[in-house]
Amino acid sequence: MAGDGLALHGEVLGEGPPVVLCHGITATRRYVLHGSGGLVRKGFRQIAYDARAHGESDPAPDGGGYTYPALAGDLESVVAQEVGEGTLVVAGHSMGAHTAVAYALAHPERIAGLVVIGPVFTGPPSEETTDYWDGLAHALEQDGVEGFVGYLDSQGIDPDWREVVLRITRERISIHHHPEALAVALSEVPRSLPFESMDELEFLDVPALVVASHDSADPGHPYSVAEAYAQKLPNARLTSEAEGESPLAWQGGRLAREIAGFCAGTDVEARFGTI
Repeated sequence: MAGDGLALHGEVLGEGPPVVLCHGITATRRYVLHGSGGLVRKGFRQIAYDARAHGESDPAPDGGGYTYPALAGDLESVVAQEVGEGTLVVAGHSMGAHTAVAYALAHPERIAGLVVIGPVFTGPPSEETTDYWDGLAHALEQDGVEGFVGYLDSQGIDPDWREVVLRITRERISIHHHPEALAVALSEVPRSLPFESMDELEFLDVPALVVASHDSADPGHPYSVAEAYAQKLPNARLTSEAEGESPLAWQGGRLAREIAGFCAGTDVEARFGTI
């Protein structure tokens, strides 16, 4: 898959209406549905790719960077190459959720449905937020995977979830081909704005599914922010796991079923294949 002067690595599985998956920062294409084939089994064409500097994909080219306009431009290139004409569902987690929303705001006529998983952005970041991401970037740059994991651990993790969080983090940070570029992305992405204001969501009148996680296991993706997205988007439904369960965003098979059910809904179905 080709982006703006760089190679984006991904895969296309199955046949049927297209669903494009966008992962979160420090993740890869595998970590949206965690290896689940549920969308493919339900008759959808699943298109997933590694964002720039993530997984197997190239770092940003000279003069490029890691901003949401660049990430949304990469998504647009993937859609042009792998979808072509017609509409699609775009689903993203965290950074990928913001990328998906930015794309949808720019191209609402292309959107059959929008799935927003674990959004974080509500406006310009605080100094505390950028300091946190700069700390992670520095730890990765200086001490690699173990530095990154150690810094994350030092910030405090719910003891009930600590072992799982550190294990998953270590696994996914270890598989990036360009960790030095990923460290740059860790500082640049959180400083970028995918859109100017939450009020813009009120004009995005497309079918939407917002996936929330409870804060005990995943405080980095606050439940309240997902609620705010669901309230602002005019045609959205909010879903989540029950209190005390593993976050729905971590349950690949169940999340795939939720997305497939959303895609099979009459409002999304009616928009597939149309412009």
